[in-house]
Amino acid sequence: MSKKNRTGVVYSTDPDFNYQSGDEPEAETLAPAHQQLKVWLERLGGNKVVTAVKGFIGTDADLNALAKQLKNACGTGGSAKDGDILIQGDHREKVLTFLTQKGYKAKKAGG
Repeated sequence: MSKKNRTGVVYSTDPDFNYQSGDEPEAETLAPAHQQLKVWLERLGGNKVVTAVKGFIGTDADLNALAKQLKNACGTGGSAKDGDILIQGDHREKVLTFLTQKGYKAKKAGG
């Protein structure tokens, strides 16, 4: 661990001292068959419409990989953060068919 990340610890005279960081381990990625994904249509500021995929349980690397595959399948941009995937535009049908073909349990949610 880098010394720069040790906030609050200045010096310890205890030879058995072990710094405990407050980082929680990331959740392991569930198999696609065990994921319960929901596909939403949301309006963001400026009256922009995005397709949101919520409910992903797993690591950030796996979330980003799935987001990249969805963006390629829809042919548009987007982002992945806080366990959600945002795809620019209304692509609910494309996203839903892509996820079910990959073995995910996905369904439409919201209005």
